[in-house]
Amino acid sequence: QVPLVESGGGLVQAGGSLRLSCVPSGGVFTVNSRGWYRQAPGKEREMVATITEDGSINYADSVKGRFTISRDNAKKLLYLQMNSLKREDTAVYYCVSGVRYLFGSWGQGTQVTVSS
Repeated sequence: QVPLVESGGGLVQAGGSLRLSCVPSGGVFTVNSRGWYRQAPGKEREMVATITEDGSINYADSVKGRFTISRDNAKKLLYLQMNSLKREDTAVYYCVSGVRYLFGSWGQGTQVTVSS
């Protein structure tokens, strides 16, 4: 497991955009699956988007067409571009990494708050 560090969260008005970033903080980073999860107050943690080494991407239905996951392999960066944000997108967002969708590494989380 490698520590992951997220950045880019914050407060934004509904309809606005944010971009989250994630980078491993050290160690040997050998994974083939990366992604983003989120947890809203009083709700269970849920998958937002995942991307595999071969480029396969999955999105939660609630974010399709609004969020885009991408990566910079050379810099080991993972991004989540969030557009047309809604109040229901308010949550703590976690960067994850692992092998074959078994995500053993989690970041500390970054808060995203969408106001009306």
